[in-house]
Amino acid sequence: MKKAVLIVLDGCGVGELSDAAKYGDSGSNTLGNLSRAIPGGFKLPNLQKLGLGNIIPLAGMEPPDKPSGNYGKMAERSPGKDSTDGHWEIAGLVTVKPFPTYLQGFPPEVIDPFKKAIGRDILANKTASGTEIIKELGDEHVRTGFPIIYTSADSVFQIACHEEVVPLEQLYDWCRKAREILSGEHAVGRVIARPFIGTSGSYQRVGGHRQDFSLKPPRPTILDHIKKTGLEVIGVGKIHDLYSGQGLTQSLHSDDNHDGMAKIIDAWPKLSRGLLMANLVEFDMTWGHRNDAPGFYKGLQDFDAWLPGLLDKMTGEDILIITADHGNDPTTASTDHSREYVPLLVYGPGLKSGIDLGIRKSFSDIAATLAEMFGIIGLENGRSFLGLINR
Repeated sequence: MKKAVLIVLDGCGVGELSDAAKYGDSGSNTLGNLSRAIPGGFKLPNLQKLGLGNIIPLAGMEPPDKPSGNYGKMAERSPGKDSTDGHWEIAGLVTVKPFPTYLQGFPPEVIDPFKKAIGRDILANKTASGTEIIKELGDEHVRTGFPIIYTSADSVFQIACHEEVVPLEQLYDWCRKAREILSGEHAVGRVIARPFIGTSGSYQRVGGHRQDFSLKPPRPTILDHIKKTGLEVIGVGKIHDLYSGQGLTQSLHSDDNHDGMAKIIDAWPKLSRGLLMANLVEFDMTWGHRNDAPGFYKGLQDFDAWLPGLLDKMTGEDILIITADHGNDPTTASTDHSREYVPLLVYGPGLKSGIDLGIRKSFSDIAATLAEMFGIIGLENGRSFLGLINR
């Protein structure tokens, strides 16, 4: 194999894990529940051909007898449901200790040094929906200039500021300061810049200006190993943020799913040998966290319609892997991530097709497969499935 494209459909889980109840996620099944919430079920012909409906039952999607791709689902070994631990495990790092969460807000030993570092007070410091918190406190923020600090059930420290009150570079600098403070026992998975615009009563977040400041991976990932061999590793979307830029030879920012898909199509033919890894964030950020089931489905339809354009550019030496990092079921009461299996679709013109890859015990099976593909040895975690699909 010569090139690999790995696409993470952020938040597109396929059913609760056995320990989901511990996380408050009993009954979560992002794609399964969504398919039943859509009148008539899913109409995603290209994903259907690849084998999406062979993974779990999906309303409206009859599983083909001979899908063009290979299919399965993966369990997360790491004790969490965050984008950071999900992406790290996909890249071969299994975390042992869950990232800390702060459902009651952050303690003084975090907030006090942060206020000192930015030279002003803060607002909120509580668990909240990002869209609701700017409705509640946007006017006060504009009046005072104090940043809105909030979190969720995930391991995140989020800073919301109006772009005309706090310029983007200042907001990003505050995030870097918070990232330095949030270490040791308070080492949250991500510090997130959440800029917004608009006027009172109509504030809107600017997704394209969001930035995630993640922890640095504590050990080399498959991205580092591929780069070390002299091959290219291109990150599209928030891949740079989730790995703190480690292991990448090129990073391509994207504003939304459509921009991300356009960046993939543009970069793929230019990649001579190596890995292109992309995250399509809107399934999670725009629709999952807002319980927008129709929007979520429209996003899947757009991805499905775009997919043939990528498949047409693939050769017999290429491999496509489609997966997710966690769930975010838009049909449940929760607006947070959900502890779920994630889908595994694998396609290549030179590969076998229609192979049931089963239930993989770790997301890191993807890293192990890429390692075997590129002749890399010594990966700690994961079990390669390349032997099952190679001709």
